[in-house]
Amino acid sequence: MLINFNRLFPLWAMLLSLLAYYSPGLFTGLKIYIIPMLSLVMFFMGLTLTVDDFKRVLVSPKPISIGVFSQFIIMPLVAFILSIVLRLPSQLAAGLILVGCCAGGTASNVICYLAKGDVALSITMTLVSTLFGVFLTPLLSLVYITENIDVDHLSMLLGIVKMVLLPVVVGVTLNYFFHRAVEKFEPLLPALSIITIVVLIAIIVALNQQNLQAAGGLVLLAVILHNLLGLSFGYAVARLSGLSEIQCRTIAIEVGMQNSGLAVALAVKYFSPLAALPGAMFSIWHNIAGSVLAAYWRARQPSSDRP
Repeated sequence: MLINFNRLFPLWAMLLSLLAYYSPGLFTGLKIYIIPMLSLVMFFMGLTLTVDDFKRVLVSPKPISIGVFSQFIIMPLVAFILSIVLRLPSQLAAGLILVGCCAGGTASNVICYLAKGDVALSITMTLVSTLFGVFLTPLLSLVYITENIDVDHLSMLLGIVKMVLLPVVVGVTLNYFFHRAVEKFEPLLPALSIITIVVLIAIIVALNQQNLQAAGGLVLLAVILHNLLGLSFGYAVARLSGLSEIQCRTIAIEVGMQNSGLAVALAVKYFSPLAALPGAMFSIWHNIAGSVLAAYWRARQPSSDRP
């Protein structure tokens, strides 16, 4: 039942986004919950992690290093180039670049599971990129967001620590000391994360209802290209590095699927609701594209290359 619900993630995102678009008043009042909801998702992810996940980084660092390196090199650079090529307005460009500067998203773990990828690698990459993102996200945004937009990068860094790092640490700590109790609820965590992310997307769509009418097509094009190029380059870098097919697929998913929820929260807090539009559209699109890719790869799993 829950697995079927999780597999329909893109459908729930589209349905609730349509509801938010045509009835924005249902969601605009929930704006104040954007950041707490993101922290809640990160807390759920922390509950699924153990100390062994950290040990895995030291035992087999090559695929994780390649994936995280690709994450923070490919996605910000692609976003920056697309914002120039497509001549995005400064706020939209800032929003797209923020998406590129964020770590991998928790949705990638669900997509990796559906694609029969290396879920352990996926979760570990998400964790490591999230930890690196605490420092790299504000640093990369400082490098790539070149417009005259006043951003307190120290405040952004502290905000990421509060929104991302602390909830994950609390989740891991609770899982360590109360593992048996947490284990009973663990099957529910992906569904709870999906519900939270879908509502988060709906809130942003509602806040940007008028902006979607004016610039939706251009932003959607930028988001689609950003996601597809991330998936493609992520797979190519992993393949050229000599990794297995399943590791290549996992890294492609991790690189191409960003923590767009974090990008949305940062955009609302430090820029404007308009700057949150690329993150909101990315949230919808990358889950649709990811689900399609997962179905394709699931039907073509290498028989001699299992995680």
